[in-house]
Amino acid sequence: MEIKRREGESVNSFLYRFNKKIRQSGILLEAKKRRRKDRNVSKRKRFNSAIYRAGKKKEMEKAKKAGVMQ
Repeated sequence: MEIKRREGESVNSFLYRFNKKIRQSGILLEAKKRRRKDRNVSKRKRFNSAIYRAGKKKEMEKAKKAGVMQ
């Protein structure tokens, strides 16, 4: 993508026009998506993680009921 500054155009209006073109093209969104690469986690690890989170949630609720936590 190439954007040239128009004759007599202020820097602020040029930057506004540039940012608008970038947003409309979707280049920035694509770059943000590619910035982070998710690692492939096995089904078993995801399952174990879910079990662990559910257990921790129950512990927290139990502690709140007992008045240990607020």
